[in-house]
Amino acid sequence: MGSKAKTDGVGIFVAEKWVDSVVSVERHSERVLVLKMVLSDCLLNVFTVYAPYSGKPDGEKESFWNEVFHLVSCIPQNEIVVFAGDMNGHNYWK
Repeated sequence: MGSKAKTDGVGIFVAEKWVDSVVSVERHSERVLVLKMVLSDCLLNVFTVYAPYSGKPDGEKESFWNEVFHLVSCIPQNEIVVFAGDMNGHNYWK
């Protein structure tokens, strides 16, 4: 997935000692990637995101946050969720 224009994109680095703990890496769009790994006795979901910046159309920003909220809502409550990335100063967590 991703844009042919290659204007946006997210990735994640995993230290070599944690590589065997990775369960999955899912790129949901060029702006959202979710890494799932085993941490002790629980599952950790690391969302790496790059929110549209203020100059982007409101529809693009709304679509991005809808995607993120939907993906988070699909994570079982007994799993940990961590966000990393560039939220571009947006406060949508009210």
